[in-house]
Amino acid sequence: MSCVHYKFSSKLDYNTVTFDGLHITLAELKRQIMGRERLKATDCDLQITNAQTREEYTDEEVHIPKHSSVIVRRTPIGGVKPAGRTFIVDRSDMAAGSSRPVCNKHSHFLTISVLLLSSLL
Repeated sequence: MSCVHYKFSSKLDYNTVTFDGLHITLAELKRQIMGRERLKATDCDLQITNAQTREEYTDEEVHIPKHSSVIVRRTPIGGVKPAGRTFIVDRSDMAAGSSRPVCNKHSHFLTISVLLLSSLL
């Protein structure tokens, strides 16, 4: 029996998926991990990254060699979408060393884009 060691990025310990052969496809590895962790394919997808090289596996038919270690992250179906919110902050109205705004008619605006995960909304 061959195996691949996996752990979720938020966990400390590795778990093991066993299979026959010299390698396992990414699709089969995801299927086995989802089965072991009781995850539904309709709820999320798994992002698999090689623990040593930090290479992300994206092709479902790629072969992952036996005895590899991978890091797993759950991702929403369809990926993470930025919220696309933009906030305008007037930084020139702040006096040096003060937290109180100072009136200045030649103020410049600094645009700050804040990306929020859709799950935090």
